[in-house]
Amino acid sequence: MHPNPAYRKADQEANLAFARQRAFGTLAVNGVEGPFLSHVPFQLSDDGKRLEAHLVRSNPLWRLLHQEGPQQAVIAIGGADSYISPDWYGIGDQVPTWNYVAVHLRGTLHALPQEDLHGILQRLSAAMETRLKPKPVWTMEKMTEGVAERMMRMIAPVAMDVTQVDGTWKLGQNKPEDVRVAASVQVADHGIGQEIGTLATLMDKPPF
Repeated sequence: MHPNPAYRKADQEANLAFARQRAFGTLAVNGVEGPFLSHVPFQLSDDGKRLEAHLVRSNPLWRLLHQEGPQQAVIAIGGADSYISPDWYGIGDQVPTWNYVAVHLRGTLHALPQEDLHGILQRLSAAMETRLKPKPVWTMEKMTEGVAERMMRMIAPVAMDVTQVDGTWKLGQNKPEDVRVAASVQVADHGIGQEIGTLATLMDKPPF
């Protein structure tokens, strides 16, 4: 996480709300031969203290949990980002940088009993499907009998007890307002990254 306090003003609830809305991140655990990374969808509890997910059983991260037990872990959740050209500020003596939003959740990752998997998958799909209204909500009951059970044998449930929440909202808050706003206009028109429109809006009026 970027150490500049100007980018670290979001409180825990704002960071958790961002993570909950994204519901997808890069899960990392230290293994004997180096870090294990896995890109996973997840669901975060209302209080932000528990994260539920699932892993394919052939995933080395899952094998580590299964063989060695609970592990310290972090999941990095990324948001809007873009390269920022020094020319976009309209003032001299600037350097290139990258603006972005990211939240890290740290805690203890552990395997769950296989019988917990069905409920985890139901809760995750329900949370996502609800966002697609007015489309009718998809449920596992729409699958042919026995198919879901066969597929679930290939994956396993995991959970993380979240003990630390860190967020960086790097939006040019260290610049004068007119300079930051000028850069936001350029990001909207020429940004190189993802969710350019969202980043430009956040830079124009930082929420924190």
